[in-house]
Order: sequence, then C-alpha cells, then structure tokens
Amino acid sequence: MSVSKPPPPHSHFPPSNPSSHLSLPPSSSSSPSPSTPPSAAGPPSPAVPPPPSPVKISMQEHFAINVCPGPILPIPQISDFFPRFHDFPITPPPPREKQVLKDKDKDGDGNGEKDSKKEREQEENGEFADSDDDDTYLGTLEFSLLFDQENNCLHCTIHKAKGLKAMDSNGLADPYVKLHLLPGASKANKLRTKTLKNTLNPVWNETLIYHGITAADMTTKTLRLCVCDMDRLGRNEFIGEVRVALKKLKEGESKKYYMGLERIAQVCVCVCRGRILVSLMYVTEKSSLIVGIIRCAHLAAMDSNGYSDPFVKIVLQPDMGKKSKYKTSVKKKTLNPEFNEEFSYEVPHDQLAKKTLEISVWDYDLGMSNDFIGGVELGINAKGERLKHWFECLKNKGKKVEYWHTLTQQGAPSSD
Repeated sequence: MSVSKPPPPHSHFPPSNPSSHLSLPPSSSSSPSPSTPPSAAGPPSPAVPPPPSPVKISMQEHFAINVCPGPILPIPQISDFFPRFHDFPITPPPPREKQVLKDKDKDGDGNGEKDSKKEREQEENGEFADSDDDDTYLGTLEFSLLFDQENNCLHCTIHKAKGLKAMDSNGLADPYVKLHLLPGASKANKLRTKTLKNTLNPVWNETLIYHGITAADMTTKTLRLCVCDMDRLGRNEFIGEVRVALKKLKEGESKKYYMGLERIAQVCVCVCRGRILVSLMYVTEKSSLIVGIIRCAHLAAMDSNGYSDPFVKIVLQPDMGKKSKYKTSVKKKTLNPEFNEEFSYEVPHDQLAKKTLEISVWDYDLGMSNDFIGGVELGINAKGERLKHWFECLKNKGKKVEYWHTLTQQGAPSSD
C-alpha cells in the first residue's frame, strides 16, 4: 500500500494513517499548479514530460533521514578533555627545586659564587625559608634577636616585612607582629608591635623584651612570630608566621633573620601560670630573713582585656600571726609587673630551717574576690630549684640569693 501525499516536512512522526511505504512528491518546481486556470498560466509552453513516478521508502528510512541527518560522529573520550588521564603510564615530572629567598644586592656586586655560598649557609642556619609555590607566597619578615644572660632578657627587634599578602578589599593590610614563646601560656607571654595602616611593606623598628629568660630556657624554648592583619570590625586575620629555635642563639650575639612567612599547623601548648624572681637574705645582726619580691614575668591573663592587676602575698609558715603576712602593691594592667619590694621576718637562724615561705600571686578585682594566678613554696619540704634556693640562703648568711621560680596552681591559699 502506498500514498501520494507525503507527511509535513521536518516531521518526526508518522501520519495518522500509517503505512509501510511513503511516496515522495515530484521535485519539479517549474510546472504550474494543476488548479491554476489556463488563462493565468500565460502563453502556451512546449510540452512538458510527465513527472517521474514516486520513489518509495520504508518507514525506518524516513525516521533515519529526519532524526539523524548526516554521518554519525564518534563519541568524545574523557582523555580529549583531560589529557592527564591516559590508559598507559607516563613519566612523572622532575621534583621542583626549593627557591631560596634572595636579598637584592644594593651595591650591584656580581660575584655570584660568593652569593650562592652565602645563601646556602643562611638556609642551613634557618635564616632563609620560603614557600616553593608562588600561589602561597605570604611575604617575608626581617628581625633580630639578642640574648642578655646577665639580665636574663631576650631582646626581639622587629625591623620590617616585605610583600605581605593583601588582606583588605583595598588590596592592602593593617599588619602587626605578635610574639609568643613555646611552650608557654597562650596569653601570658605574648608581646606585640604597633599596628601600621594600609601597607604591604611595613617598617616597625620596634624592640620587644622578654624578661626572666634563663640559659635553660634558651635550650628548650622556641620563639614564634606571627604577622596578623588588624580588623576593627571583625576578627583579626592571620597572615603567616615563622619560628626560631632559641638554642641556636649564642649569648651576647645579635643575630639577624630574613625568613619567609608560612602557615604552620597550630600545636597545643602546655599552660603555665608565669614566673617570679625572688631574693632571700638572712641578716645575722638582726636575726632577720629579708624576702625580696623583684618582678614577675609572663603571668597568666585573668581579666577580659587580656591583662591582670597583679600583687604578691607572702606568708611564713607555721603562721606567726599578723607579723608573718605581707603583700606588695598592685600593678595595673600588666603581665610583667616590677615590684622591687622587700619584707623582713624576725626569726632565729636555727628555727628558719623548720619554716616554709609561701609566695602567691593574685589578680586584684575591685569589689570582688581576688583571683589566684599562681604560687610557689620555698622551704625544707620543697624540691629542685626551690629547695636549692632555700639551702643557699641558710648557708650564705648576709648574701642576697636570687632565683626565678615557676608559678603553679597547686596549694592555692585562701584570698582575703
């Protein structure tokens, strides 16, 4: 069965009366329509041969022509879009060499061998350290350290930073440097520089001092220097940090560092309550024990402003009444107070060996109970440096003996 009328052009569906074959219309477009009258056709034309007979096609061919015109293209493979995905092994790229931060030679000296040798030595000493990826470049920090063993001080001079990462919408930052001794308290031993506005190359030239740093501390402590961006409307943002092991620093030698900032995973540090410098001296002529409270260093912060209002109480046990209790003046808003106050106990030398000196540091709160920061006990029942300090005082009459002691939370006395 066949029909002479084809389906509408570009149709993908069969006619309402489907059949197994369809007929194609003649392709001649020059012949007039059969419905046109002879008068409208113009002058008579020569005889036109009859149209060819309709070509019959199957229904499957019809759908193939309308639905899938043209040749079938190959399906793209995933390797065409991601060249790294191959079904055969490839040779891995060579490892990238770590780039060493180079300080520009202002004098224009072209001695490359000396410069490269010097850079290798500085890299081995930890003075130069930088990221090997330009996308993670955070900037560099220039600073110097000096350990004064005679006064138990660590001088940290923050010179400048270069090429810091932009943290604000204006493409700049408001940087400052925060110092922290590890291990140590999170708030008690932090120092910081002033904040410089709208710059990626800040120059501080500011010296910060840690008091109460002994030679033993220099062998175990690590100095952490963090560069942060100050944000008044939100939380301050961390830019990068560097760390220096203090055991590499020689006493009395000022060492300069040029280090690239890094992002180092935070580590948990043990909590310390601070340290106190105490002097003891027994005066034979007066049969008195002179106790000096000189200073405290990196105390724990007890107030919401990040500081404390510390004062020190001392008690000579067994309790001798009001004559055995003293307290220093209160120092406002500081974690490193200086007292330089002395107190006297009249006690025979032979009884002093049976006594215990309790020293406690407190945070003063107006109209509220004072907060205990930390304490230490010196006496015959003490151990380590505390016992050694007590024995040296009893042995060396008339000589002032000074020791740094670590404050702990154990055995906290009752507040006033």
